[in-house]
Amino acid sequence: MKRYGLLGYPLGHSFSKGYFGRKFEAEGMGDCVYENFEIEDITGLREMLPDGLQGFNVTIPHKRNIIPLLSSIDPAAEKAGAVNCVKCPADGKWAGYNTDITGFEVSLTEMLGNERPAALVFGSGGASAAVRYVLDKLGIEYILVSRRKGERTISYEDVDTGLVDRHKLLINATPLGMHPHTDQGVTIPYHAITGDHFLYDLIYNPSETLFMRRGRYQEARVKNGLQMLTLQAEAAWRIWNL
Repeated sequence: MKRYGLLGYPLGHSFSKGYFGRKFEAEGMGDCVYENFEIEDITGLREMLPDGLQGFNVTIPHKRNIIPLLSSIDPAAEKAGAVNCVKCPADGKWAGYNTDITGFEVSLTEMLGNERPAALVFGSGGASAAVRYVLDKLGIEYILVSRRKGERTISYEDVDTGLVDRHKLLINATPLGMHPHTDQGVTIPYHAITGDHFLYDLIYNPSETLFMRRGRYQEARVKNGLQMLTLQAEAAWRIWNL
């Protein structure tokens, strides 16, 4: 039996187990299983995971704190400072990758076409790290918005109508709005959004978040993270089976 899984906490929102379960069934891979590892504290993680694990995905809140447990890390993941995919070879030397980068880049460029508008990125966690890596790669200028000010980071209180007007790409890389808390969303002046704006939400459950709905009401183009999820999952599968 080949075992794979998802590490995170909580995992009630995740579609990954269902996605891989359908993949295994459709492709006749009855010797494969994908499990959820809902673990809040990953101290002693190796002892908590099952033997014979081929690899696992990583989601909130462990995309950064998994790094000290790795024997090696892919250069892109190292530069981003976050890992969402771990390969577990028989020698026990875990290797970390970031397939969010691949998924987000393809999904975002399909949405934008040839446009490269300046962006506001909401959130400074592990998901945001992949977003920022891709924006840098594409030459898209951005400002990071977080709860606390810092280097190249502003607070939500700093996001006024002028800033929204000058930044036509708005990206939600926070968990705000994720199932089951679908009544939540980033607090910004939505009335400043126009039909020239793009709103990308990394959340895929629900399929339309409050962030997306309020943007769509202003006639902005909106997209959720489902395509990104699919692309990053397939990229992880290729890594695990190299």
